Parts: sequence; structure tokens; C-alpha cells
Amino acid sequence: MNSMHVRRLFASVTALVILGSPLSAQSVERTGTGRSAEAAASPPIDPEAVPRPTLRAVRASTSITIDGRLDEAAWGNAEPATDFVQATPHTGSPATERTEVRVLFDDQTLYIGAMMWDSEPDRIIAQQMAQDFYSPNEDIIGMSLDTFLDRRNAYYLMINPNGAIRDGQAYDNSRTSNVEWEGIMRVETQRLDEGWSAELAIPFSTLRFDPSRPVQEWGVNFVRRVRRKAEDSMWAPVARRTRVHRMAEAGTLVGLPPLRGSRNITLKPFMLGEVVSGSLPGADEPGRAGDGGLDVKWGLTPRLTADFTWRTDFSQVEADQEQVNLTRFPLFFPEKREFFIENSGTYAFGDLSERNYRLGAGPRDFTLFHSRRIGLQGGQPVPIIAGGRLTGRVGGFEIGTLSMQTANTDALDSENFTVARIRRTILGSVDVGGIFTSRQVTNRELGPGIPDVSGQADYNRAWGIDVNARLLGNMMVHSYLAETHGPGQSGNNRAARASVAWRDALWDASILYRSIGDAFNPAVGFVRRRATRQYYATVGVHPRPPVRGINEMNPYVEIEQYRDLEGVLETRNLVGGVGVSFLDGSVLTVTGTDRHEQLDRDFSLTGGIVPAGTYDFREASASYVSNASRPLSGRLRLSGGGYFQGERRSIGGSLVWRVNAHLGFDLGADHNVIEFAGDPFTVDVFSGRIDYAVSTRVLTGAWVQYNDATREMITNVRLNVIHAPLSDFFLVFSERRSTDGGEILDRRLTAKMTKLFAF
Repeated sequence: MNSMHVRRLFASVTALVILGSPLSAQSVERTGTGRSAEAAASPPIDPEAVPRPTLRAVRASTSITIDGRLDEAAWGNAEPATDFVQATPHTGSPATERTEVRVLFDDQTLYIGAMMWDSEPDRIIAQQMAQDFYSPNEDIIGMSLDTFLDRRNAYYLMINPNGAIRDGQAYDNSRTSNVEWEGIMRVETQRLDEGWSAELAIPFSTLRFDPSRPVQEWGVNFVRRVRRKAEDSMWAPVARRTRVHRMAEAGTLVGLPPLRGSRNITLKPFMLGEVVSGSLPGADEPGRAGDGGLDVKWGLTPRLTADFTWRTDFSQVEADQEQVNLTRFPLFFPEKREFFIENSGTYAFGDLSERNYRLGAGPRDFTLFHSRRIGLQGGQPVPIIAGGRLTGRVGGFEIGTLSMQTANTDALDSENFTVARIRRTILGSVDVGGIFTSRQVTNRELGPGIPDVSGQADYNRAWGIDVNARLLGNMMVHSYLAETHGPGQSGNNRAARASVAWRDALWDASILYRSIGDAFNPAVGFVRRRATRQYYATVGVHPRPPVRGINEMNPYVEIEQYRDLEGVLETRNLVGGVGVSFLDGSVLTVTGTDRHEQLDRDFSLTGGIVPAGTYDFREASASYVSNASRPLSGRLRLSGGGYFQGERRSIGGSLVWRVNAHLGFDLGADHNVIEFAGDPFTVDVFSGRIDYAVSTRVLTGAWVQYNDATREMITNVRLNVIHAPLSDFFLVFSERRSTDGGEILDRRLTAKMTKLFAF
């Protein structure tokens, strides 16, 4: 990378940091050393050493009206959860703003009321009204409920001052979470002269618990976020980086009466009408059509749930985000369909990610079950006829089974997809499990002498075993072994991993070994790179320097190698970097990479070809994420340097303007210039988005994307009216258009109505 590019990169990032940095802004208040007078007067405690608190729920003596005001006399009879303790920024110090949470109940409902006093109520931050909003940028009151008191699993809820709610489930002591879980509940909030308040009503039928227990005691914790101070405080104190749903460190809710279990059955039928046109849909799709289907959820036992779906439809799901691929490996696209995201953690197998750990490989590298293989082909929908799923715990085992049947199309035969997963926790912190997947063609009927040109294998089977452990509080161990089998398979059909990682308040380090065979082919999964052995190691530190505005620094180094199955070096990356996180939530990251690539064959890019050969080059990158709680915020990524036989310069990022809680704009761009032998070409992706929320129950949005590599413009416009709990009306317009000649590839206008019935 020449000196001019280095100077430009440094100057651009420096200017952005100066403009947005908390070092020059008054975005994080400080009194003395940065704590309030109250907090400064009390020495910090060790949050993990103090006893876990207990809160008593009491029966409501009067009826409770959910209006956000805690003005019923019954609230005064309940003892409050108070004396919150900071997790960040000053771990173990008292919270700078007072919070009180109370819990009531009657025969049908659990009520939670919270009062959040604020010394500057006009500076409360609440940007969004959409369900499942991004909570780190907002003032919130949050809570977690461990209804089985197993200290591992929980429901969690986050509420902002606008009354928006983010709900989900957490598993395995906060190791994984599922934000797609939705429960029937009602929440209202109020802005007050002295702060804000919230009232929440959760029917007991929404929650799963063991009704056979004569005494109902649940794990519980509460979190209060004051965003302008970058302060998170918890009722049951926790260490830095710990989420509210880490239930091993939660408190206990007592006083609940014996509870009767409900039938735990919900029916959710849907009806839709659709108009389809374009060149991509199958021959039977274009025109007007109507359809309907049904989803059923049945709680077989307190810990075991069955889901059934018939004529499944995902027309309301947002389009995939366009990506630029400048590598010779396939891209990973995340799942967005609710049916598959719900309880997805049960089926996770492969290169898992861990919060706060740098592991060298994650789900974008390998997962044995990737649900996008079901009902999608090349990004286009494949009709799903029916399916079922069973998830939960039986006799100490966590289990998950899934079976889905797709219909045949012009390009594909009908197929059955089956997955079975089982895990068990032993010794308190070690998970041992296994998984089986199958993809089977179900209706192939070729006559004598007729060749099969579909490219589909008759079947594909895969199995795997894994062991994952959390040891000594800070050590993570991951390992797996997997095999795939299919017609005509030959070669190395195995994948294996062994890794150890450590993360404490100061140090982080990990080592990894992975092997992926040349014949390893998980047809119900995703693997980015085959026929390779990966070696990876990293070490970094997380000091907290006494510098105004800086929360934490993280200098680190990484080294990784990819060798083929005969031991020949294919890729080597040596990375040095530093990350700086600021108290206002902004983050600056700078990295430099020395790369070696050995290509045994050419690979093509839009506009150029990289020929086979040996390449050594260097590149540098910098990124800055500004304080997203401000009305105007953004991200900027700059990189440049060598790129195989030439050079590459990239700039990308986004600009977000939250006009108010109702209206927001988001512009994004990714611009890449690649130069081979003095002949430059560009690869670009641009996007624009508008969101408007009439209320927390009426939401609209429009999203436009342009991908220069595919020469396509993608448009998605959506209206969502939540007309009853977990019941929606959607009106969706989507279009994929070629920019070369303006051909309409796929255009759809869909109206869809759902209604939930609970028993």
C-alpha cells in the first residue's frame, strides 16, 4: 500500500473520529472521576462475590389497569427491587439514577411495574417504536425470568420509554439467545416529570413452568440502561460484559402461588392474496392467486413443545441484504424466517460464536444445519407443503427434531428435510451432543433411458458429535467431529475441530485447529471452505486507561494458516490491530494484515480474473462506528493495499438519521476499486431505507438496494398492522429488476392476514 493511500486513510479516519468522538463531546457526564456523588461515596463491590438478592411477589389487592402509571394501591403493597449496581461503566458502583421494580400477580397474570427516576428527564433517549428494536441505543428497563429455576434458561424482555418491546429466550446460561420468540403480553409506558414508568402484564399461559411444583420460585434479574451515561445497572449485580439473562448470577423471585398449567395450544391461520409477475417465477406462479395455511404450537409438557406448519408462507419476510464478494468462497446469508429462527439454538452445530471471544471461525464458516437450505433455492422461494418440529427437554436431555416437505418446481424435485439433535449437560458446565441431518428427493420419476439433469442428489446424510465446555469460569472449549454421505461420494468426508479460548477482564486468547475434507458436503448445512486444515491463534489485552471518554482498548494479534490436506500452505494471514471503545458507545478499530495466497486455479470477479499463482501482499483497514444514540449517526469502513496481482481500495458505511421516534432514514454504500495491471474496475452496492412508525402497532418501511455486481435493483415496501396480540396484517410489495434493459425479474404484491387463537 503506497504512502499516499496510507496518508488518505489516516486523515479520513482522524477527521471522522474528531467529528464524532466522545473525547470532544459532552455525551457522557462525569462528576469527579466520572461517577455521581452518590456513586463516588460508596466503594465498588465485587459483583460476583455478594449474595444473590430475593424479591417477593404479592397478590394484587385491586385490579390493575395497564396504562403505564403505577397508581393502583396494590403497587404500594409490594416490596421494590432497588439498589441497582453498575455493570458498566463503573463495575460494582451504585447506579447513578434510582430504579424500583415491583411484582404482583392474580390468578391469571403476572404484573411487573417499574419506576425509573431520572435527574434529567428531558435527556432520556428513546429512538424506536418497532417491536424487537435494537436495545443498546436506548434507555431501557429489562428483565429475565427463569421459570424453572434451573439457572440456565430464561425469557427476557426489554422495554424502552416509547413502549416498544424486545422479547426473546436465552439458553445455556446466556450462551445463545432467540429474539424471534414472541409471547402474548401487554406493556404501556409513561413519560413523567421525574423520569418514566412502565407496566407489564404477562398471562401465566404465555410462560412455560412446572405446574406440579407446590412452591413456585423463579430466577429473576432486572437491568436499567441510562444511555446518555453509557450506564447499565443490574438488580442482581453482575460482572462487566454479562447480560441480564445470565441466570447463574440472577436473583430469586418468591411468593408466587401454586400455578395451574394451561393447555398451551395456539393456532395461527393465515390467508393471503398475491399478484406475481416477472421472468424468474415458475410457469405456474405469474398472475393472481390466493392461499391459506396454518401454524400450530402445542406445549406437550412444561418443557417440550411441538410445532406444526401447513402450506408455510414467508412472503412478509424482508429481502436479503446485498453483499459484495471479493473472495473465491461462497457468501453466507443469515436466516430471516421466523419459523426457522425460533428455537434455532437447539439445532446449532459447527463453528459456534461466543460473545466477547475471538475464536477464528464461526457459523459463517461452517454449520451442519443451515435452515436456508429448506424452501429457498438461489434466493428464490421453493413451496413448503408442511412440516413439524419438536423441541425441549426430556429426562435431562435437550432435544430437537424437525421434518419439512417441499413441493416440486420447474427446477427441483420435491424433497424431505429431516434434522435430529440431542444434547446433555454433565458436570454442570460440559455439553455433549449429537446431530443427524437428511435431505432426500421424494418424487423423482424418470422413465427408462431418460437422464437426470436436475443436478440433485437422491439423498444426502450427515451426522456429528460435539463437546463444548465452560471451565474455570473464563475458559471455553469447543470440539466436533462430523461426516457426510451421499451417492458416488469418494474422498475425505469428515470435518473436525478442537479449540480452547480464554477471556477475563484483561486477557483474551484462543487457539484452534479445524479440518474440512474435500468430499465433506453437508447438503442441509453450509461450509465456506473445503479440502483444508486451519490453524489459528490470537492473544489480546483489554486495558481500561484513565483517559477521558475511553471505556476500553483492545490491542491484539492473530495468525492463521490454511493448508491443503497434503500440508501445502494455501493461505497465511498475520493480523495486528487495536480496538478502542468509548464511553458513549462508539468504537474505532484499526488493523493491518500481511497475506500470503497460493491459488491452484483461476477465480473470477466482476470485471477481472485472478490467475493461479503465488501472491504476497499487505493491506490495512480502519472502521469507526459513532454513537448510535444520537439523532445522526453512522459507520465508516476504509481499507486498501495489495490485492493478489494488483491493488484494492474500498470505502463503505452507512448514515442513519433518526428524525424522531416515528421516522428514520438509513443510507448505505460499499464502493470497491480493484486495479489489475493498471486497468481499474469497480464493484458497488448501494441501499436506502425509510422507516415510519405510526405507533408501536402500525409500522411501515421501504428499502431499495442496488448491486453493481449483479446489475440488479431490489425494492421492498412493507406495511405491518398488529391488530391483536401476535396477529398481523401485512401488505408487501417486492421487486427485483435488472438494470441492464430494465427487465422485471420478479415482482410481487402480497396481502397477508394472520390471527392467533390461544387455548
